[in-house]
Amino acid sequence: MPQLAQRMSRAKPSAIMVIAEKAKKLKAEGRDIVSFSIGVPNFLPGAHVYAAAREALDKDSGQYGSNRGPDVLLDAFIAHIEALGLTGYTRANITTGVGAKQVLYNLAEALLDEGDEIAFPAPYWTSYLDIAEIVGAKINILPCPPEQNYKLTPAQLDAALARKPRVFLFNNPSNPTGMVYTRDEIAALADVIAKYPDTWVITDDIYNTMVFDGVGYHNFVHVRPELKDRVIFVDSLSKTYGMPGWRVGFIAAPEVVAKAVTTLNSNHITSLPEVTLAAAHAALTGPQDVPLAKCAEFAIKRDRVYNALVSIPGVACPRPQGAFYAFPDISVAFGKKHNGVAIDSDVDFCAVLLEAKGVACVPGSAFGEPRALRISYSCPDDALDKGMARIVEFFAELT
Repeated sequence: MPQLAQRMSRAKPSAIMVIAEKAKKLKAEGRDIVSFSIGVPNFLPGAHVYAAAREALDKDSGQYGSNRGPDVLLDAFIAHIEALGLTGYTRANITTGVGAKQVLYNLAEALLDEGDEIAFPAPYWTSYLDIAEIVGAKINILPCPPEQNYKLTPAQLDAALARKPRVFLFNNPSNPTGMVYTRDEIAALADVIAKYPDTWVITDDIYNTMVFDGVGYHNFVHVRPELKDRVIFVDSLSKTYGMPGWRVGFIAAPEVVAKAVTTLNSNHITSLPEVTLAAAHAALTGPQDVPLAKCAEFAIKRDRVYNALVSIPGVACPRPQGAFYAFPDISVAFGKKHNGVAIDSDVDFCAVLLEAKGVACVPGSAFGEPRALRISYSCPDDALDKGMARIVEFFAELT
């Protein structure tokens, strides 16, 4: 029998989706399940987005679109990032993709030859490791434990970039931790990056509008404009606008990188559908009241989750200031039992928690930190409160 390509031995299903599917199965069997597993915003975009989609349907040309994206959408995204303080970009610097994940995959293909090194901090989004492994990159993971608030230090970055990796991948605000780097922290890292001109820098910053406590969103280019010729900014409509199923991602990048990703689009996807592009344009250019309101709501949810977690003896949780995740260190539970069932790891913890209390969380080892678990707190308030109460109760029952 013919064999699969060797790279498929390095490809594996998303750990997040495995947990989500198990929770869905239990719910279908009649269990009362609270799912904190999938990172979706759980709100819908404004009515103007749907109106634009319907109008595009009525006027559908049935033709292929641009590999890069239509000019009106590129211009809308340029205006969007200018509001973030990322200025001086033209259409030649922008391209689109089927969500940020496909954009990141294209970037891996465009920038990494097999055996090239990519460096990124842990905790990391699960797909960083998966994509890097599929393309055959050499991976340098930079551990950022809860003791340093899950944040990369300049000394760590200096040591990593001294190895001359082809790519440094950075995520701010962070999935899975919800941590946000201050301007001073970004400036200190940017000073290190400036010393190593042969490394591409990808900033996967799709939660850039979901920042709390007045911290603000900061990018390396803000503090070191000369880095613009090798910093690649990744964004998406999924989280900000409640549009994960619409699958629209963007990059703002040096022209050579944007052109390379556009070329890959021509081979991978040809173009995004007209209806999707119309909805994306409406989201970027229309009223911004829904994203603003949801950001305020997420800050309140953050407080409820954080307060519940830090009330549990032995649980440590650096205070998240963005996105909609908390990433508590639950290693105090290791070596204990729940109703006679041993818990020796984060995977055990999540499995027993789901079975005993009907709460689905993703083990931290999926994100490179096996002492933790990820809570996605974008669910409705009643489910959020019920799920957190069950987690508190679960800890109280450990022996």
